[in-house]
Amino acid sequence: MKSMTGFGRAHKEINNREYIVEIRSVNHKYSDLSIRMPRNIGYFEDKIRKEVLKNVTRGKIDVSITFNNYSDEGKKVRINHELVKEYLTELKELAEENELNKEIRVIDLVRMPDVFNLQVEEDGSDIIWMELNETLQEAIAQFLQMRQEEGKKIQEDLEERRQKIENLVEQISLESTGLLEDYVVKLEERIKEILKTDVVDQTRLAQETVIYADKVSIEEELTRLKSHLLQMKNLLQDDQPIGKKLDFLIQEMNRETNTIGSKSGKLEITNLVIEIKTILEDIREQVQNIE
Repeated sequence: MKSMTGFGRAHKEINNREYIVEIRSVNHKYSDLSIRMPRNIGYFEDKIRKEVLKNVTRGKIDVSITFNNYSDEGKKVRINHELVKEYLTELKELAEENELNKEIRVIDLVRMPDVFNLQVEEDGSDIIWMELNETLQEAIAQFLQMRQEEGKKIQEDLEERRQKIENLVEQISLESTGLLEDYVVKLEERIKEILKTDVVDQTRLAQETVIYADKVSIEEELTRLKSHLLQMKNLLQDDQPIGKKLDFLIQEMNRETNTIGSKSGKLEITNLVIEIKTILEDIREQVQNIE
């Protein structure tokens, strides 16, 4: 089990090239990945996205990449000649209009915006990607380790809560035993009290008992609830992402619990149902943290 909260950071300096990769994530219903990186290596974004999504299926993930290239590997300086000509023409016109010195030096032109363009050549990009990917994989490994550590804590917490519900369900089963017999006794006493007679129509009593039994029987709900608890136990041992499955399972368990509460009029069972619903709500909140 993995938590959706995690952080990983890696820093490498190789042949005067510096790479810093940071990955952080928080809860999210689906997978939402955003990447911030320098424009000069922006063409690696698809590769980075694929590498991250190999390991993450759910959560809001932010990847931040810093790249400083102090070497000449993969670099090629380009001068925008057309733009330089435009600057030169405009500067000459400006000088003539204002009767200024027309002498324009090369150093003045190269200071103009966008005259220089630093490009990464294909041969160099392979080396840069290899080094960047090494840094990325290290950050991913730290990121996943933190998510797994958090996930283990959540797993232990959920299993403890699951066992509490299992115990409460067993108590409900015990409390529900004898409900029908108690009802028959009370109904017979009530009939005698109202009719002021010791003679009771046993056939009609049996009919009323059958109707009542159908209304208050919670055996099916208890059986399904126990089945859901077993499914939850198995899911908690799974090494695949289980957040969405658990979320659905908790909804089903809550539905069965509500039905038990509405069917049973016994105070002890009602109190147990309230306890179960409280624990289920705590579980539901924790499940929002699971991948």
